[in-house]
Amino acid sequence: MYEHTYPDKRFRHTLAFLKKHVSQQEKILDLGVENPFSAIMKKEGFQVANTSGEDIDNNQEALLQNDYDVLTAFEIFEHLLNPYTVLQNVKASKLLISVPLKLWFSPAYRSKTDLWDRHYHEFEDWQLDWLLEKTGWKIIDRQKWTNPVRKFGVRPLLRLFTNRYYIVCAEKVGSGNRKKELEIRD
Repeated sequence: MYEHTYPDKRFRHTLAFLKKHVSQQEKILDLGVENPFSAIMKKEGFQVANTSGEDIDNNQEALLQNDYDVLTAFEIFEHLLNPYTVLQNVKASKLLISVPLKLWFSPAYRSKTDLWDRHYHEFEDWQLDWLLEKTGWKIIDRQKWTNPVRKFGVRPLLRLFTNRYYIVCAEKVGSGNRKKELEIRD
């Protein structure tokens, strides 16, 4: 996945955002196979389980059967054909999603050699916000940042040396999060 590059700045921002919104007592289901960032989350003391590489568009069993408090999907939703039903089937009351943002002058990313490495959605921030709202989620925090690309080539030139990222933390509307309600009353 990261043969020659490691997204250090993106990982630092994502980890800080995760620590701000998720406690180490909460169980995390991370969409996608184990990856360098899920290893970082575990090293930082988070309880993380990953999905097993199934096509989440067609098989959402992991969302329905796993015992988890938080769903994370870092750099995943842009690859899904149907993120709407994924969000409807999430059993957690909290989620964290990050996506690269669409750049108006760049076509959707598509690897010619790896069928999993393609973007069906090139999100703008308002599109992800709308998707979350339509599926019953309320955004409680969001951040955007840019990450300059340090190598030259056709793809970085098209992006003018800057990738933009957007991360959100959302809670399920009407989820009946009893643990939070009880903490507030005490």
